[in-house]
Amino acid sequence: MATDNGLSPLQLDVMRAVWALGEARVAEVRAQLDSRELAATTVATLLSRLEKRELLTHRTEGRQYVYRALKSEQEISETMVSELTTTLFDGEASQLVSHLLRKSEFAPEDLAEIKRLIEKRESEES
Repeated sequence: MATDNGLSPLQLDVMRAVWALGEARVAEVRAQLDSRELAATTVATLLSRLEKRELLTHRTEGRQYVYRALKSEQEISETMVSELTTTLFDGEASQLVSHLLRKSEFAPEDLAEIKRLIEKRESEES
């Protein structure tokens, strides 16, 4: 289920397809989502709704719309993580991190990168 600014898993997949392609027609997005076996009309509806939310825009090429993203993947990720933190963890980022550390498996190199990022953040705040 999507929140006001968040995206459903299907909407996120559509956005990822557009980000990957740069610009995309309905058929191209549908091809990127081939494992979902969506009708072209469903993909067109998803693209139209994302455009109404000002996440996409389009230009007309012949009789087809060519869509491109107005928001980057990073912008969407930041919004969704912020909403998740607020909604599930009462705005406590430490609770989110604690949950991830307890419930997720990390490769040693991932843990090392997390430590490096924490150290970098600490040094920036000093």
